[in-house]
Amino acid sequence: MPVSIIIPTWNEAACLGRTLGVLQNLNPPPREIVLVDGGSSDRTVAIAAAWSDRLPLTVIQASVAGRSVQMNLGAQAAQGNILCFLHADTLVPDDLVTVVESTLANPTVAGGGFISLMAGPKATRWGISLHNALKTYYAPLLFRPHLFFARGLRLLFGDQVMFCRRADFIACGGFDPALPIMEEADLCLKLCRRGRLRQLSRVVQSSDRRVAAWGALKANAIYLMIGLLWGLGVPATALKRFYEEVR
Repeated sequence: MPVSIIIPTWNEAACLGRTLGVLQNLNPPPREIVLVDGGSSDRTVAIAAAWSDRLPLTVIQASVAGRSVQMNLGAQAAQGNILCFLHADTLVPDDLVTVVESTLANPTVAGGGFISLMAGPKATRWGISLHNALKTYYAPLLFRPHLFFARGLRLLFGDQVMFCRRADFIACGGFDPALPIMEEADLCLKLCRRGRLRQLSRVVQSSDRRVAAWGALKANAIYLMIGLLWGLGVPATALKRFYEEVR
């Protein structure tokens, strides 16, 4: 089951080179890497182009910025049977492809993601990382208990490197392009009707830049508030104003 890695980018020059360097060491390698840029004004596209002779990397320019739109474009262009959605500030284990393929070899599993360890140059955010891992379970248990028990719903988020079969992604309609945040959680609600979702007992490392900019207390409060309000039915478009971009 060939794996296509899809990376949405917007002004990711500070971390993209490191992420692509990690992808160069994947064993086995993915079938392809599709990077979809949302109109970066920094060196993001130039950095990607510099790696194109060392990786099976294709760069696409999205006419409209937005992570959902960009990831849908990447999925449309991808050739692999498995789609793996990777944020540009997240580092993955060398055996990513094998782990993803072996997880989806089980026909009862529709998708999955990893445990995200949030870290930066000055700190590892152990508490926030633990909470985010637990949230994968308690959020659907609280707000969609029927899907949690009957369908194996788990709520996976972008920094967890979400993956699924291309056929299931297409059948679900992909990411909702109208959603500025919580697009992965929305996809989980659709994917769980096609099979169970799994949070693997494997770790990826994500940048703590947002927590570093906001402060741990504010970051935890925002994460909790957004999750609670989304679970209660507040539209993601209304929640976006609490979730500023940090680069």
